[in-house]
Amino acid sequence: MATQTAAQRREEARLAYNAYLAGCPSRKLLDTLSDKWVSLVLAALADGPCRYSELARTVAGVSQKMLTQTLRTMERDGLVSRTITPSVPVRVDYRLTSLGEDLVPLMQAIKSWAEIHMDEVEAARQAYDSSAASGDA
Repeated sequence: MATQTAAQRREEARLAYNAYLAGCPSRKLLDTLSDKWVSLVLAALADGPCRYSELARTVAGVSQKMLTQTLRTMERDGLVSRTITPSVPVRVDYRLTSLGEDLVPLMQAIKSWAEIHMDEVEAARQAYDSSAASGDA
């Protein structure tokens, strides 16, 4: 087996994981990462470990079922780890793994972009809706 350079390994991975292809596993990962609850939970855990109840308070509007499902998905993908401390009641803490921590700057940039540009997006939506309503679209 020949030794590969880092550039060769990156190129091989790029060819193996092309998200434009329907069957590519990276497309499923992009689906997960683009979920609003995943991005909000990731941002909430960026400051450090949290208990389930803390996450539920921080991520306003998420149902118990959706938060549980989101955390399980993130744990399965290696983004979050779950630690159970036997006590009464049982304490469960969630924290980002190193893989999840690598993702934080990207997700925080997207969150910041959305917050900064929301007025412009709302104006574009209103202009589009007005145009569509008048039959210009």
